[in-house]
Order: sequence, then C-alpha cells, then structure tokens
Amino acid sequence: MTDDDSRASLLIRGNKVQYGDVVTIAPHGDDWKYIDFRVVRMRAAQRIAAQTDAYEVALVVISGTINVISSAGSWNRVGNRADPFSGPPAAVYLPDKTTYEIKAASDAEVAICAAPSREDRKEARVIAPVPGAEYTRGKGNAQRHIRNILMGENEASSLFLTEVITLPGNWSSYPPHKHDEDNPPFESQLEEVYYYRAKPAKGFAFQRVYTPSGDIDETITVHDGDVVLVPRGYHVCAAAAEYWIYYLNVLAGPKHVYHMTFDPEHAWIKENWTW
Repeated sequence: MTDDDSRASLLIRGNKVQYGDVVTIAPHGDDWKYIDFRVVRMRAAQRIAAQTDAYEVALVVISGTINVISSAGSWNRVGNRADPFSGPPAAVYLPDKTTYEIKAASDAEVAICAAPSREDRKEARVIAPVPGAEYTRGKGNAQRHIRNILMGENEASSLFLTEVITLPGNWSSYPPHKHDEDNPPFESQLEEVYYYRAKPAKGFAFQRVYTPSGDIDETITVHDGDVVLVPRGYHVCAAAAEYWIYYLNVLAGPKHVYHMTFDPEHAWIKENWTW
C-alpha cells in the first residue's frame, strides 16, 4: 500500500451539502469490521425510516431538534442546540431488531452510529446529559472539553460515544494513545471514528495516526464535515489557531471494554494533569 493509499483509506471527505448525506461509512474488510456511521442533514419535517437489524444504534443530534418514533418507544423534541459548539449533546439509543423513524422538528443534523448488538442487550431510551458527563481534560495547550454520551461499560453492548471540543490552537486526544490490542486490563481492541466540525466552518485541524511498527504513519488535514477512521495505531489531533474544532468519537470492537495505552515516548506529558 502506498502512502497515498493509506491516507485515502483513513480520510473520508464530507459532502458540502446543506441537506442530505454528509458522510456514510460501513464495515468493509479486515481493517474496518464494526462501526457503521452516517451523518445526514435534514430539512424541517423531513422523515427518515430505517431499522436497526442486528445492530444497536445511537442517534446523536449534532444540531437542531428531532422526533423519534420506533417499535421500542417514541421521544419528542430531542436536541436543542444550534450547532455542536453551543451546548451538550442529546441522543436516542435503539437496540437491535427495532424499526424507527426520524422526523426533523427543525432543520437538523443527525449522526446515526451503529455497531453489532450482543447478548447484553440494552433498552431503548433517550440519552440526556448527566452530572459529570461534561468536563475539562488536559492542561495548557492540551486542554479540551469532553462531553460523554455513552461511555459506561454497562450503557451499551458495543458502542462507546463521546464528543470533544478542542480550543483554538490546542491539542486533543493527547498524548497520543491507542486501543487496538486485546490486552486487559491495559488496553482493549476498538476501532474509532472521528467526525469533525469547525467553527468558523472554513477552519481545519491536523490528525496523526501511526503504529509502533511504522506501517501506518499519516498526518491528515481535516476540514468541516470530514471523517477520519482509526482502525489501529496511536492517534492525536491539533486544531489550527483561531478555529474551534469539534469531533464526535464513535468506538466499537469485539468486546465492549474501553482501555487505552499512551505512546511511551510521550506519556510523561500527562503526569501533572488533572483528569
């Protein structure tokens, strides 16, 4: 695989659309097995009907307000932020074998996050912000804001979800860390999606993905609406000066366990941080 091929396989450019699909990703081989991901921008009153099949699904409202009607329950007026920078997230969790419809109560942007359902099946519900779910991590130029959506080990059977707001010029997902080996209790095997938004929208960030062996070592320029796939390896993000950067992280793997290890060359950076 050439460097260009490697870079292309990690980066999915988002469609610059006011309405319609921004990005769509599905499992497609040995390096991407678990996460199905779609972001769609909807007009007010637009409807999308679907079914979860063998997957569990989380509908994350990036912006706007939606109603969700499903065979497992219905919820009205989910979400109320104008954009992902202006407030906490709202989401709806749906188990496997569920039919559902999303109706946009206003213009809305929705991330449809899916991964295989397992025996530990969870109940359908609204995922509302809870105390402690939003906090600041890091120090100095590595300070960022975390908004956990679905990060507890008992909250889903496959999915982990969180949002990160990176301050202008700052680093996040830092120090570089990875989660690609089944090595409990130190590390778990999870692939990961980064869905990016920038404020102002013409902004950009850099993401590096690299493995200890060096078979992957890519630094990618990402823009508003882009996705980076992290099938394995250490990863880290840096926001351009004067631009706020948001990303939604979706993680899933063969087990619903979240552990990570830091690149030992850079782990010292966090020694004096408050987590």
